[in-house]
Amino acid sequence: MHKFRVRPRRGSGPGSVVAVEGGHQAATTPHDAAEDPRVAAVLAVLGGASLDEAARASQVDPDVLGRWVRDFVRAGTAQVTNRPSDDSARQRDRFLAAFAHEVRSPLTVARGWVTMLSEGHVPPAQVAHSMRRLDQALDRLAERSRDVELMAAASLGRLTIDAELLTARELLDGVVPPDCVSGGDVEVVVDVEKLRRVVRDLWEAAGLSPAPRSRRVEVAVVAPWVEVSVVREADPIDPDVLRALFEPFDANDDGTGVTLGLYLARALSVAHGGSVGLEQDDHRAALWVRVPVRTTPDPSPPPPPLETP
Repeated sequence: MHKFRVRPRRGSGPGSVVAVEGGHQAATTPHDAAEDPRVAAVLAVLGGASLDEAARASQVDPDVLGRWVRDFVRAGTAQVTNRPSDDSARQRDRFLAAFAHEVRSPLTVARGWVTMLSEGHVPPAQVAHSMRRLDQALDRLAERSRDVELMAAASLGRLTIDAELLTARELLDGVVPPDCVSGGDVEVVVDVEKLRRVVRDLWEAAGLSPAPRSRRVEVAVVAPWVEVSVVREADPIDPDVLRALFEPFDANDDGTGVTLGLYLARALSVAHGGSVGLEQDDHRAALWVRVPVRTTPDPSPPPPPLETP
């Protein structure tokens, strides 16, 4: 297995591509920027700490912290000079394009079924089936709308994490077939809805062309992390496709628009204080999310019984 740090490189062969994003310690992204550990790490660097020193203190990759510092300075410069960056406008436009594309398909399906049902074009025997298809389209539309809502919250720094303790098997219920999961008894403390979306996106990405011979999920404690890894047995995914997966709102595979790719998964993992990434060789790939190992205190022992005189 070939492993590389932080970003895939131009010219890398398909057998040696890894895309990784670092995270931070916080389990939530506070509304007050002064409490955000990412901002604290950036301010430490601007205050004179070395990049490596601040990265170690914040438990993030130095390259990731360096990008935060650059973005922080650029944003501050744009604010002080009242000159929004061209990147901000491009990101806004791509976000709107992503939203339009993500809702277009299920909306079209739903409208089609509504039209057919309202005009009596569906035989009575097929009405129940048609209603199920309509319900599925509406569910998908709701999912895509929620994805975009979370993406907007991430871009505004307003993602919050409502963590609870559960097993990996409970976390993956309804996302991955039960017989494709190993390590299901490992316990995690996560926001169930948000981390399920991360695993869902990794599972879907693991099904990219070339079609995998198999997919499975392996859960293990790799201290100080719990790692949920989606493993695909397949020929390598094209390096350009992998790079696009981790870019915000990049072009999708059918050329009809842009999608969120794994950008939302990355944002949700960072909100947990973790990271997402990928390791690939010529025969298999592992797309993973890592979240911190967290412990919950044991229940307090009951008070001793009162002594009777």
